Amino acid sequence: MLFKIKRKKKYTYIEEGEGHPIVLLHGLMGGLSNFDDVLNYFSKNGYRIIIPELPLYTSTILTNKLSVFAKFVNNFLNDLGIEKATLIGNSLGGHITLITALKYPEKVHSFVLTGSSGLYEKSFGESFPKISDYEYVKNGCQSIFYDPAIATKEVVDGVYATLNDRAKALKIIYIARAAMRHNMANDLKDMNQPSLILWGKQDPVTPPEVAEEFHQKLPNSELVWIDQCGHAPMMEHPDLFNQHLQEWLGKIVTK
Repeated sequence: MLFKIKRKKKYTYIEEGEGHPIVLLHGLMGGLSNFDDVLNYFSKNGYRIIIPELPLYTSTILTNKLSVFAKFVNNFLNDLGIEKATLIGNSLGGHITLITALKYPEKVHSFVLTGSSGLYEKSFGESFPKISDYEYVKNGCQSIFYDPAIATKEVVDGVYATLNDRAKALKIIYIARAAMRHNMANDLKDMNQPSLILWGKQDPVTPPEVAEEFHQKLPNSELVWIDQCGHAPMMEHPDLFNQHLQEWLGKIVTK
């Protein structure tokens, strides 16, 4: 389903539905479409769903500490007149969710982590070998899913184009390094918002022990596994993802 992209000030985003606001944050090489099924389902079931395009390629490299993106989320919420929201973050989006919950707790009603960085992740690291080799990039995309068919040609083409844009590739390297340096293990105890850790049981990027550590250290967390699932559960098992999310939201959101 195609959704209308809005542009307001410096923001590019999708917004559908009415009710309790849920803000979805994509990963480092993800995009707005990663959450299509979540958007389609919850916008029709009493929630205001908003997906901003994170300014990963427009921020200044020298200031690419992840707190820059948390500040962006806070400003975005303020400019849209949102007092409190549930944040849902995948991969780097989960990391940004955590920093936002820590630095701007008054804006975060609750949050969901799925394949989140912030503790440990397998990363591209210092460089991108063979980025001009389409098959190499395709194999890399397929490897993050339990079912490699989820990495459609559209997904692979998007990643390939991004990695072969030198300016974007450099930004990705800097942000990936910032994420690896920014371990949040000691901060998690200070995040008292209700949190759901909704994780692929076969996630090869942020493996199961990462989810278990998040669960152990976040004071008000619930851990739910999705089996036969990799790094992006909302793409690989959208129906299960939505079911678990709906059950959890039903316990913490008053409509």
